[in-house]
Amino acid sequence: MKKISIFIAGCLTVGMLSCQEKKDEKDSNKSEVPEAVAMAFQKKYPGENDPDWEQDEHGYWESHFKQDGEKYRADFNTDGSWVETENDIKTENLPEAIKKVIKEKYSDYEITEVEHVISAKKGEFYDVEFKQKGKNKDVEFREDGTELN
Repeated sequence: MKKISIFIAGCLTVGMLSCQEKKDEKDSNKSEVPEAVAMAFQKKYPGENDPDWEQDEHGYWESHFKQDGEKYRADFNTDGSWVETENDIKTENLPEAIKKVIKEKYSDYEITEVEHVISAKKGEFYDVEFKQKGKNKDVEFREDGTELN
């Protein structure tokens, strides 16, 4: 019985340590965010104090956060310069002009994702992803239905 108790205590200890290790990794990832990026985020989104951070394949620092119950992602360069902010929206919330163009030109495609994007370089646009064989097709639209790409 004593051996079983020691075995159970050992398993619990290992389990607790592995959970602590994951928490420490997440916390250390937060501390790796460059100060310029963290400061730029706070300036752009005051009051948002707990974003989740990761660095993407382009080298951008991505902050994931919620505002008014909606999920957002804001990208920053390492020097703190803002790149873009996007959030998922429902297809029915697209501007009517974009819905019209989709109906005319892309009615054979299934929409897999719609994002509202505000970009430092491109301004405001909507990114609509259509399902197709291989890599999905992304089409960017201005509010008036004009295509960017």
